[in-house]
Amino acid sequence: MRFTEINVLGVYVAPMSLMMVLAWLITVGLRRFVDHFGLLRYVWHPALFVFAVYIIVLSSITLIIAR
Repeated sequence: MRFTEINVLGVYVAPMSLMMVLAWLITVGLRRFVDHFGLLRYVWHPALFVFAVYIIVLSSITLIIAR
């Protein structure tokens, strides 16, 4: 797939921005799942951990779409 602009309601948007929104939504879902079981209390720095998970999810989405 080529990373060309996508027309969203008449506005051309970079595909990376849509992937970032999708990764953020997935990360929010994962964080709620982890918070439900109280697993974030075992992490040294929860905000840094959530950011790292976001980067991993965003990278995975980019690699899957680029394939």
